[in-house]
Amino acid sequence: MTELSQSRRRRFQFAKSSRSAGLFSIEDFRRRARRALPPMVFDFVDGGAEDEITVRGNETCFHDWWLRAQSLNDVSLRDQSIQLLGQSLPTPLILAPAGLAGLVWPKGEAAAAAAASKAGIPFALSTASSCSIEEVRESADGCLWLQLYLWQDREATGNLVDRARNVGYDALCLTVDVPLSGSRERDLRNGMTIPPRVGLKNALGILSRPRWMGKMVSAPVTFANFNEGHRGRTMALGEYVNGQLNPSASWDDLRWLRAKWPGSLLVKGVIDPESARRLVDEGVNAVIVSNHGGRQLDGAIPAIAALSEVVDAVAGRIPVLMDGGVRRGTDVIKAVALGASACLIGRPYLWGLAVDGEEGVSRVIELLHNEIDRDLALLGTPTIAEIHGRADRFLMDARSHVRSPGHREPE
Repeated sequence: MTELSQSRRRRFQFAKSSRSAGLFSIEDFRRRARRALPPMVFDFVDGGAEDEITVRGNETCFHDWWLRAQSLNDVSLRDQSIQLLGQSLPTPLILAPAGLAGLVWPKGEAAAAAAASKAGIPFALSTASSCSIEEVRESADGCLWLQLYLWQDREATGNLVDRARNVGYDALCLTVDVPLSGSRERDLRNGMTIPPRVGLKNALGILSRPRWMGKMVSAPVTFANFNEGHRGRTMALGEYVNGQLNPSASWDDLRWLRAKWPGSLLVKGVIDPESARRLVDEGVNAVIVSNHGGRQLDGAIPAIAALSEVVDAVAGRIPVLMDGGVRRGTDVIKAVALGASACLIGRPYLWGLAVDGEEGVSRVIELLHNEIDRDLALLGTPTIAEIHGRADRFLMDARSHVRSPGHREPE
């Protein structure tokens, strides 16, 4: 391992605050976040569309793969660093765009971006953020991506692109799987609005979290990237988003954006191999296999299940990233073995944010980094580069090797 790799490992030795003490997994952070947030805010982060089949599938489909460890390899020195879009990252992790992170912690996007910057990994800012493009850049000197949609108002989209360029964002991340907003029934039942308002449906839940209420008083949540943010504060979330979502967005709009933005352009929300193939031809720099965390089309293919076909379609011409359901270091390793260059995490860092702000996000990153490091050792493989695209060597399809109890092969 090089000195640079060793220094990267040291960067993940974060101090553990009292709020993160005793939390040893992403699921631990999820449970603690449930206790910290009002039920309707927790549901906003945790939930998905309709019956949440895809939300569950994103996680459970990782179980379809077993890992095959190698024997008697020297793994005393390990390196999980990668090269992505011309940048060196110490671990194949990226903080995914997540709208209105300020609901779980004051100035949540700025806090998460600062944690990502300290860890040396990219942070993707959602268009629908509670901190502005400029505020987040002021809080983090690391790699920043701006996520955006092809709004009906092309001038508004262009304005976001110009602002990102002016303050030095490294890439655009275009989300293409939201022509209309999915039906997130938890939010509808809870009467979710921005900012949350006390009503008959949610009064007890909000009042039961006085610490959260105290934080929100000092940092009210708005759609900070829009001049009409004062309107967003009083409108239901779905109504606000639906006002600009564009079901007529087309390949022509993508070409307009590609011509306007000279830097790296990633497209997120790709689960169809033919679409991925065409995106390469249109000049995008990377695709992200994602179903929007199960928050849009319920029943959509789980991200890990869609990954191999997209990787095959792209055929190594650009990087393929994956977003959805990552909860363990072994999930990252499975995705990398199936051809992903890196994985995005969304809910895990929001749970960390809810527990302990910037320090909670740092702890979540540290947990996953350390799990990947340990998993490399247990796999008998010192570098994650050796795993990339090698499902034939490191994975076994669990579904094709299930045997019933007492099963015996015929003689």
